[in-house]
Amino acid sequence: MLQNDAKRTASQVISTLAIVGPGLIGGSVAAALRQRGAVGRVLGVGRNPASLDVALAKGLIDEVVTAEQAAQRADVVLLATPVGATQAVLQKMLPFLQPHTILTDAGSTKADVVEVARKVLGAAVSRFIPGHPIAGSESTGPAAAHAALYEGRTVVLTPLDENESLAKDVVVEMWKACGARVLVMTPEVHDTVLASVSHVPHFLSSVFMWQVSTAVDSDLRLAVAGSGFRDFTRIAAGSPEVWRDIFLSNREAVLHELREVRAAFEQAESALQQADGPALENFLERAALARRLWASRSGLV
Repeated sequence: MLQNDAKRTASQVISTLAIVGPGLIGGSVAAALRQRGAVGRVLGVGRNPASLDVALAKGLIDEVVTAEQAAQRADVVLLATPVGATQAVLQKMLPFLQPHTILTDAGSTKADVVEVARKVLGAAVSRFIPGHPIAGSESTGPAAAHAALYEGRTVVLTPLDENESLAKDVVVEMWKACGARVLVMTPEVHDTVLASVSHVPHFLSSVFMWQVSTAVDSDLRLAVAGSGFRDFTRIAAGSPEVWRDIFLSNREAVLHELREVRAAFEQAESALQQADGPALENFLERAALARRLWASRSGLV
C-alpha cells in the first residue's frame, strides 16, 4: 500500500507503481524514481510484448501485468499511452480499482482526458490527477528511457475540483522525485498554451519535412541539409500515432494557433515580396530577441 507519513521512508514515495505504456515517458519515470529510491515495485502494462521485454531487460519494470491486475495491485497508476487510448484503459481498470489507488496520466492534451475520466470513472475521478510532463525526445520506446529526462523540466498538473488532497500530494511528490518542477493550471489553459508552444511547432515541423521529402529533388536537398534543418525537423520524427491523437484531441486550439501563425507568415512574406529590407529585418530582429530572451530564462538552448 501507499505508505502514510508515519511509515514512509525519507525517499520512498510509492510502494507499487504501475505504468501503462513503459516507453520513453513512462519508462523514464520508472528510471528516475528507481535511481532516487522513491519507488518499490514497478508493474508494466502494454500491448507490445517486444517493448515490454526491453523494459524488463533495462530494469524499468519488475514484471508485466494486465491492466486489470495493475488496478488491483498498484498504489499509483501512470497512464503513459496515446491520449486516444485513455478511455479503453480506464474502462478495463475501473471494476478492479482498489479504494486507495491513485490514477494520473502523462497525456499531451487535458480537457479531453478529463472529460473521458469523468465519464468512465464517475465518483472515482476524485483519485485521477491529470498531468503532462513537458519533456520528450524524437526517440521512442523503453530503449530511449533514462533517469535524467525530467531533471529541471516542467510537469503541468491540472487538478480537478473533485480531487482528494492526498492524491494530489502523492502525484506532486512523484514528479518532484523525478527532478521536475510542478506547475498547476486548468485543463483549458493547458490546452491553449500547449497548442502554441508544443503542438503547432510539431505540426509545422512535420509539414515542412513532408514538403522537402516529397520534392522531385529531395535526395539532393537532404544531401546538403545541415544543423539548422536537423534542429527544425527533429521533432517531426516523433510517434505518428501519439501526435495524430494530440492534433485531433486539441483540434480547435491548434487550428486557432495555425491561423495566428498564418497571419505572421503573411506579414513576413509581404515584406519579402516588396523587397522591404527594413521591415523584414525588424521582423527577424523581434523574433531573434524573443528567442534569446526565452533561452536565457529557461536555461534551454
